[in-house]
Amino acid sequence: MESKKEFFLECYKLGIIKFGRFTLKSGIESPFYVDLRPLASDPKILKNLANYLLEMLPLDNFDLICGVPYAALPMATAMSLESYIPLIIKRKEAKSYGTKKLIEGIYQKGQNCLLVEDVITSGKSLLETIPEIEQEDLKVSDIVVVLDREQGGKQLLESKGYRVHTLFNISEVCGILQETGELSDEEVKRIQDFLLGNHIQFEEETRASYEQKLSNAQHSVSKKLLETALAKKSNLIASADVTTTQELLDFAEKVGPHIIALKTHIDIISDFEYEKTITTLKDIAAKHQFLLMEDRKFADIGNTQELQFTSGVFKITDWADFVTSQVIGGFESLDCFKNVGVVAIVGMSSKGALTTASYREEALKVAASHPNVIGGVSQNKIPEDLLLFTPGVNLADSGDGKGQQYNTPEHVFKTLHTDFIIVGRGIYKSEDPAAAAVTYKTEGWNAYINSLEKKAIQN
Repeated sequence: MESKKEFFLECYKLGIIKFGRFTLKSGIESPFYVDLRPLASDPKILKNLANYLLEMLPLDNFDLICGVPYAALPMATAMSLESYIPLIIKRKEAKSYGTKKLIEGIYQKGQNCLLVEDVITSGKSLLETIPEIEQEDLKVSDIVVVLDREQGGKQLLESKGYRVHTLFNISEVCGILQETGELSDEEVKRIQDFLLGNHIQFEEETRASYEQKLSNAQHSVSKKLLETALAKKSNLIASADVTTTQELLDFAEKVGPHIIALKTHIDIISDFEYEKTITTLKDIAAKHQFLLMEDRKFADIGNTQELQFTSGVFKITDWADFVTSQVIGGFESLDCFKNVGVVAIVGMSSKGALTTASYREEALKVAASHPNVIGGVSQNKIPEDLLLFTPGVNLADSGDGKGQQYNTPEHVFKTLHTDFIIVGRGIYKSEDPAAAAVTYKTEGWNAYINSLEKKAIQN
């Protein structure tokens, strides 16, 4: 393909942007008007556009593509043809006859849908579209846009937790047109003045600090986690997905100084012996001041969970500070976890997970009301009075080829308002786990500090 600049100039020849004086739907007079619908009439340009948009994305993350009606529909169709990712179609409104469906196509609950938009201004059309797609128990995490008018829509959507990928913005294309003589310096200045004076103003939603959460914490484990985070300037939980006692203890010793908790899967330790494995692990945890999190993901009736928690060779009740549990068994199934904190599994980071929007809503009702629950595992925001634990954080990769989808510390703290990041392979698979832990500790803490900054966004 030609360069991005050359590609834009080819698109411009189709009359997609006009300059002058135009009254917008809002009543505001704008010095430019954008209409990308002519792009659908040039097959070569539409094909190249689809590939430019696809190049910006981690395609392994998506099961479906959907264009926001109507201008983005041909773009989404072209992207589907180029990527072989199935297309679904959203109607402007449901038909009053037949199936009366708002979303057309073949899809399954829990799939991740990429939204395609032609132009973003305020983001209103996307904020109206997303809930209608999520109502079908589909997940929306990413939006790809051809042109950003730079009037606040992109930042508004990002503040709500969506990743927005834009191919061009209006300042960029004005610069190209100024360089090629299509726009005068005076016209560019008029556009810049318009953008400065016509930004959608909103205050970015801020998150509660650890100090604020500590002052409101009711559970002793919540308090200990927050106190440890502040004392160590760390929000890192390392996942020890190793299979022998020696590997577990060596890993705990290496990363211990830098973490607030060690997440274990104790039932995968092939040579487990309580004294050898647990007693030594508890000594290391005390030495380096971190908590023990058993990621058991309990998921049964209360009586069975109580036996799994207190009995057997692992005797989790004797050593774990907090555990993970599904809430599928209902409120009373969590009553057995009396001496530990419970992290409810609200959502999972694996592609195609069945923790859909309706499930998350019901799970949060249980989590928010049960006294044993200190927080939740989720890929979405949860109420501020619960601690948010976010897995699937990795600085290097976008996925593992087995359905796992990764996020960066910056994304999860800024957009999800997470409290603690859980890092597995990024640390235990590294050549130097201690050094990797330091890196994630630093990145996580800086991302947390940056997420506290309250900014008046004018876009």
